[in-house]
Amino acid sequence: MAVPPGLPVVIVGGLHADARRAAVARLLADVPGSVVLHHDLATAAAGTVVRTIRDASGILDAGEAPLVNDCACCALREDLVPELERLRDAGGTRLAVVELWDSVEPKAMAEVVTAGGLTVSGVITAVDPALVLPYLGNGDDLADGGLAAAATDQRTVADTFARQLEYAPVLAVADSPEADDEDRELLAQLHPTARQVPIGRAAPADPVDDGLTVPTPRLRPLSPLARAALAGFDVEAAAAAQHPACALLPAEADAHGVSTLVWNRRRPFHPERLYAALEDLTCAAARSRGRFWLADKPDTLFHWDAAGGALCVESAGPWLASLPDAAWEMVPPVRRAAAALDWDAEHGDRCQHLVFTSPGLDRDGLERLLESCLLTDAEYAAGRDAWQRLPHAFDTLLEV
Repeated sequence: MAVPPGLPVVIVGGLHADARRAAVARLLADVPGSVVLHHDLATAAAGTVVRTIRDASGILDAGEAPLVNDCACCALREDLVPELERLRDAGGTRLAVVELWDSVEPKAMAEVVTAGGLTVSGVITAVDPALVLPYLGNGDDLADGGLAAAATDQRTVADTFARQLEYAPVLAVADSPEADDEDRELLAQLHPTARQVPIGRAAPADPVDDGLTVPTPRLRPLSPLARAALAGFDVEAAAAAQHPACALLPAEADAHGVSTLVWNRRRPFHPERLYAALEDLTCAAARSRGRFWLADKPDTLFHWDAAGGALCVESAGPWLASLPDAAWEMVPPVRRAAAALDWDAEHGDRCQHLVFTSPGLDRDGLERLLESCLLTDAEYAAGRDAWQRLPHAFDTLLEV
C-alpha cells in the first residue's frame, strides 16, 4: 500500500493511555519515516504545554507552547498545525502521528488539522476492552483526576470516553488478558460500525513495502494498523454521523450478557412524566443516546446523551417537518436524506429513537418505563394545542 502524497496525518487518541501508547509505538515501528507529535497537557497548571516530536529511536525535538486564554486545549490547537506544516516542509516525514493527550477528543483535532489545509488520513481510538465498562461507568469529573483540558472543563470521564470511542472509525484494540467475552461484546455493540484492529506486537525492523522503496523479495506489506492509519478520513461525514438527527446509532443486539435496545415510537413524550423518569432511565444502561420529542415543544429535536450515570439533554435545532419548504435548501443533504428514510405522513421526521446498551440490561422493564412516559390515547387525541399547555417540565434543565 502506497503512502499518500504530501504529509498524511493520523490522529490517535483515547483515555486508555497504555493502549494508546502501544498503538503509537506500533505505527512508529511499522511505517518507516513516521514521527509522533504529542502535546502533554499535564503541565498546563504551570502555564505551558510541553510539545515533543519523536520517532522510533527517541525524541527528536521538544518545546513549549504557552497557554491560550488559560486553556491547554486551545494552546494545542494554536500549535498543532504550524508544527505539522514544519514537518511537511522539512521533508522526510512519511506519516505524522498526532498522539492526543488523555482527555483530548479526536473530533476537534481532526477538524483543526483539516481546516489547516493538511490531510487527515485516519482517526484511531485505542481501547483496552477490559476498561470499557469501568470508564463508561465513571461519572467523576475529569478535573478530579487531573485530566481537565481547561479550568472551565466540566466533562466527565464517562462522556469523554464515549465520544472518543464513537467518533473514530478505527479502534486499536489492546490484547488484554483481563478482558472476557462480555467486555469484547460491549465494545462491539457500542460501536458496531468501527473497524477493530488488534494492536499486537511491533513488526520486525526489516524493509517495509510503503510504496516509496524499491521492492525486494524481503519486503512485507504494511500492518493492518498502519493500513488503517492511511485509509483516509472524511471529516464532514464523521461530524454528520455524530449529529443526533442523522447519527448511525447501534442496532438491536443481545449476546454474551450484553444487550442493545433500540426504542422507536412516533407518539410524543409527556414532558412531566419523562422528567420524573430521567434518573431511572439514565441509570438503566451503561450508555444511552439518541433523539426524542416532547409534546409541549413539538418543533424541537432533543438530543439524549447519557453515560456514567449522568444525562445531557439539549436542543439540536428544529425537526425538518417544522421548517418551511424554502428552508430545506439550507439543510445539509445528509440530514435531508436521513429524514426522508424515516418520514412519517403525520409527524414527518419527529420520532423517539433512543438506544440503550449495557450488560444485564432489563429490556422489558426499560420498555415499560419508556412507554409510560408517552402521551396516553386521550392526551394524544386532544391535539397539539392541548399538548403545548402541558407543564414545561424541561425548561429548568434546558435553562430556558
